[in-house]
Amino acid sequence: MGIQNWSENIVLVDLPTEPLMGDELKTIADIIKDRGDCDVVVDFSAIDIITSSSLSKLLKLRKMLMDCDHQLIFCSVAPATKGIFAVTGLEGIFKVVDDKFVALAGLQLVR
Repeated sequence: MGIQNWSENIVLVDLPTEPLMGDELKTIADIIKDRGDCDVVVDFSAIDIITSSSLSKLLKLRKMLMDCDHQLIFCSVAPATKGIFAVTGLEGIFKVVDDKFVALAGLQLVR
């Protein structure tokens, strides 16, 4: 798990399970506040399900990034979590790709 500076403007996050997920999302938000110039890829491969509290933090993180014209991309999202996104109406809000390599390649092409 952890947060890595993948490149000058891309942060890669290997999201830990609850209850550590909330702290990790707060740390990412702090990094964005400090840097303000990065896209974020969140790898959900260790996550089966997500809490409403973490969903709220992800929405805030997405807003922070969009306000400075950057992207939040999720990858390796489990079917149960995708189901939660669908039930809550968030499946069209969050950008989800198959794996981190697809996410990172897509961001590098855009910038």
